[in-house]
Amino acid sequence: MTVAARKPNDSGVAIQYKVEGVAKVGRPVSVVLQFDGVSDPAGATARLTADAGLTLTTSSNLALPAGQSTTATATVTSDREGLAYLNVFVTQNGAMSIVAIPIQTGSVAPAMKAAGEMKSSAEGEKIISMPAKEPK
Repeated sequence: MTVAARKPNDSGVAIQYKVEGVAKVGRPVSVVLQFDGVSDPAGATARLTADAGLTLTTSSNLALPAGQSTTATATVTSDREGLAYLNVFVTQNGAMSIVAIPIQTGSVAPAMKAAGEMKSSAEGEKIISMPAKEPK
């Protein structure tokens, strides 16, 4: 499982995930989610959303009981090739954590547009020279 990055001011809930299998257009793929570290006696909540092009076919709301590890499986189906995200919002004690789980469908990898020209400084350091645009 992949451990999701955390911030110091997040909800305090640790999130791990694993995309089971390879996502293909029109075919569901499972994402196993594991939540640990719920300390609020009232528990915590998790809400799942999917980016455009990705459909969540399981429940979008989860209750996370205090003091227990919770495992859930979300099922998503992609309607196009490319990269989309399953977003996980966890709230505990009024604090929120947000994790975006990448779902790569097909072989179309995201690519950045060239945004400048590669040059070298006098010290041999690589520099990308980018044109400046003045506001109109």
